[in-house]
Amino acid sequence: MTASPVQQFLEHLGRDPVLQLRVQAAVTADEVAQLAQELGFAVSGCDLLMLSGRSTAGVRVTRVDHPGEYPGRYY
Repeated sequence: MTASPVQQFLEHLGRDPVLQLRVQAAVTADEVAQLAQELGFAVSGCDLLMLSGRSTAGVRVTRVDHPGEYPGRYY
């Protein structure tokens, strides 16, 4: 079974410390998705938000709540 593009990106992220720093500096899920897309992974911000609270390939995805957002929108 083939891994999804999100899983492939997270596996790559787990092995690349420079990319980890870039992801940590990103403010939104869309910015992280843009980094993934630049590397050839078909990932959207929504894909990442749907994984919030889960670990995949040794990488934990955590959604940061920002003031003014609707709670429960992506989960």
